[in-house]
Amino acid sequence: MSVKVFYTSVSGSLEIKKKQQKVLDVLSAKKIDFESIDISQDSNSKDLMRELAHDPKVLPPQICNGNEYCGNYDAFLLAIEDEQLEKFLKL
Repeated sequence: MSVKVFYTSVSGSLEIKKKQQKVLDVLSAKKIDFESIDISQDSNSKDLMRELAHDPKVLPPQICNGNEYCGNYDAFLLAIEDEQLEKFLKL
């Protein structure tokens, strides 16, 4: 399994852009292998993200390990604060 970060390269929301970048920066800094999946390039990816999150309206960034949903940005931040990132990512 591998960590997947669902994001969008096309967003009018500065907040979403900042959240996405923070997730990618933290994973890179901690040398955690991950795959970034741009949902704006393929509607199937957006559908998969929403299916895994069990929420038809969820927005990126969303984080999974394989096909197992880990959580959203807020849960990611909480895991960092609690020093539980690896547990959160199901590594």
